[in-house]
Amino acid sequence: MTYDLVVVGGGPAGLAAAYEAFNNGIESILIIERDMELGGILNQCIHNGFGLHTFKEELTGPEYAERFIDKITDTSIEVKLDTMVLDIKEKTIYAMNPIDGYMEIESKAIILAMGCRERTRGAIYVPGDRPAGVFTAGAAQRYINIEGYMVGKEVVILGSGDIGLIMARRMTLEGAKVKAVIELMPYSNGLNRNIVQCLEDYDIPLYLSHTVTQIIGKTRLEKIVVSQVDDNKKPIKGTEKTFTCDTLLLSVGLIPENELSKQAGLQIDTRTNGLVVNETMQTSNEGIFACGNVLHVHDLVDFVTQEAQTAGKYAASYIKDEYKKGTSVKVKNGKGITYTVPQNMNTISKESIRVFMRVSTPSYHQKIVVNCGGKEIASFKKKTLLPAEMQSIVLTKEHLAAIEGDITIYLEEGK
Repeated sequence: MTYDLVVVGGGPAGLAAAYEAFNNGIESILIIERDMELGGILNQCIHNGFGLHTFKEELTGPEYAERFIDKITDTSIEVKLDTMVLDIKEKTIYAMNPIDGYMEIESKAIILAMGCRERTRGAIYVPGDRPAGVFTAGAAQRYINIEGYMVGKEVVILGSGDIGLIMARRMTLEGAKVKAVIELMPYSNGLNRNIVQCLEDYDIPLYLSHTVTQIIGKTRLEKIVVSQVDDNKKPIKGTEKTFTCDTLLLSVGLIPENELSKQAGLQIDTRTNGLVVNETMQTSNEGIFACGNVLHVHDLVDFVTQEAQTAGKYAASYIKDEYKKGTSVKVKNGKGITYTVPQNMNTISKESIRVFMRVSTPSYHQKIVVNCGGKEIASFKKKTLLPAEMQSIVLTKEHLAAIEGDITIYLEEGK
């Protein structure tokens, strides 16, 4: 099998990237999706709040996915569902499904859009028994919203990530009693709107600087012990609280799905566990592009779509031999910045470049400063900066013209 472009992943990133490449003149495109249908994680996100940036209206997750599924249906883009990619070597993809069996698929370019997965209990070393009733928040969401199974009646949620907050509301609406949300950090890891709409509106308490220190239960979860933690995230003796519950949901972070990327020898950013890319979304291997949560975990699917459109556009330009190489410039992170994407720039773009980032701690009345060779080339005032909320800045043509080497992005007290 031979295609101009193969997109690995049929979620929001893969769909938008494939459609953008098609609109840029590439007709021989294959999307490979391991699930039985397109749409990815959006299919189980039945709450609204999607699409305000992309479609200028509020949609549910399935509605957002359907918009792009409908778009590619009217094109020559091919789709293989229930197909698992086994390996990627250079630009050859090795995959398997029940109908075609083992496949070797040649391509001129590849876009990786595998999304992310949840951290599990094993990854965070929660001590105690191993009873039934402990789920990741995303697994519980799938059980309820797609499979139609209620996972429990008395619930505690560990972690204040957005999926956990949304599931606190969802479980409450389905008749469960959500007793508490427990957060290790001294601040929430979810969007502020979700704190208000999913916890405060339902009188669900949020315990900051706390963690689960014991899980108790034989066949089914019976109770958990929660303790306050000190500045070093160590439990403080004498602060234990016991919650009787039959369900514990883990909302303790997401990890970009990059096993295939590592097998292919692509460079990984240890800060994000995602791929290293430049402003065209090209990875460390020429002709392989990436977008969405495989790069870094996003707050909004609209931002995933923006990145995917960039990847699709430049993958098309690469296939048509129109992709230009420039001088590689590193984007370094300074004070207060956890990571930035892209991590490199080729300084070939004649357009503006949007740089996404997260801050390390809550900050107020700060400036995001871009420095090149000791000279400030841009600054952006920000009233509020929170680790839970992804930030972005736009470097204009004028800013890019001033770049003569590696740049550093950092926070500075605002005026």
